[in-house]
Amino acid sequence: MDLRDQLKNIFPDHDEQDVEMPLEKFVQKEPLVCKFEKKGRHGKPVTLVEGFEGSDEELKKISKKIKTTLGIGGSEKDGTIIIQGDNRDKIMIILKEMGYKTKRVGG
Repeated sequence: MDLRDQLKNIFPDHDEQDVEMPLEKFVQKEPLVCKFEKKGRHGKPVTLVEGFEGSDEELKKISKKIKTTLGIGGSEKDGTIIIQGDNRDKIMIILKEMGYKTKRVGG
């Protein structure tokens, strides 16, 4: 006799129901940091978005959204999104529309 049969014997009037657990939405705890950098890139300016705490798939989705909206190149590597050029303000607006908190670092 398994546990369900035992419970049916104890509570004969109880109707068993299937319950679906709600999916837990990911919440970013710390703000994403948008910073401008030229060092180590042969003088070429890039915007870095750091501090993402989610999965790599979510990071790729965010990166793709930024790149297609702005029509510029970039990549994602080691939890950091690298976007060509100084586009901090535009990127911060896109991230806020997606529901992320952002913080601007540097001049």
